[in-house]
Amino acid sequence: MQARSRLMRQRVRAAWLFLAPMLVVLAAVAGWPLLRTIYFSFTDTSLADLEAGRWIGFANYFSVLSMPSGRVLYDGLLVDPAWWRAVWNTVRFAVISVTCETVLGMIVALVLNAEFPGRGFVRAAVLIPWAIPTIVSAKMWQWMLNDQFGIINDVLLSLGLIGTKIAWTASGDTAMVAVLIVDIWKTTPFMALLILAALQMLPREIYEVARIDGVSPWRVSWKVTLPLIRPALMVAVVFRGLDALRIFDLIYVLTPNNAHTKSISVFARENLFEFDKFAYGSAASTLLFLILALLTMFVLWLGRVRLDRDY
Repeated sequence: MQARSRLMRQRVRAAWLFLAPMLVVLAAVAGWPLLRTIYFSFTDTSLADLEAGRWIGFANYFSVLSMPSGRVLYDGLLVDPAWWRAVWNTVRFAVISVTCETVLGMIVALVLNAEFPGRGFVRAAVLIPWAIPTIVSAKMWQWMLNDQFGIINDVLLSLGLIGTKIAWTASGDTAMVAVLIVDIWKTTPFMALLILAALQMLPREIYEVARIDGVSPWRVSWKVTLPLIRPALMVAVVFRGLDALRIFDLIYVLTPNNAHTKSISVFARENLFEFDKFAYGSAASTLLFLILALLTMFVLWLGRVRLDRDY
């Protein structure tokens, strides 16, 4: 027992030794800027002079103002309609995009997992949208969705699906739809790749037994495949969900200054650098970090509970 305990301590020390360089770099690159951002959110710092800010506590988040007329006004990020609109846009984008990408990724992964000629070429071709940088994808789709010379409108007009050209990224009714189309097109291969990796690890004997017993393919997929790949599927959904909640570049390039698509990251960036409200933007960035941190801790806790219960 003592030898086993000594071995465990040695393994823990070795693990910390290997992790130390990464933790040092992470603290320097991410930790210090994060702490500075949190500090700025409790001050009235301006971008013109980052060292001249005064400590104002939670005023950037919530404050009560008494007017000379006797009225009481509430100010701060938590009562800002623009902030809550950005939160709603971000959550709506994350839920719809991740749901569509998971369903489509599952379909693509099941197709690519089958045996057919040219499967290797198709697998490589499917990954092309994901391999294209996001900025390049956004600019490419921006041209395709243009209301004057975009190919999307020309195709829809020729098919008779629309009567007039649509300003996809400029109209409030279609801007979020355009962003979702581009994001789903780009990120579905990522989900398909993770799900395909899980499918490749499943034992073929299970499917042979199901085929011999005459079980329908739909029932095999629902009762066998889905439960076995659920851990990998949940990891893919969690990673994609956290990434979707901090969406910035795609929305910023496709639909600049559009209140119908403005995300939390875009809202924070505008206040940080464009509106000269550096402390207010720092508060928005801090709340975004808090949301992501809480979601991550919840997912880790949920995974630990399921592991303890042998789920």
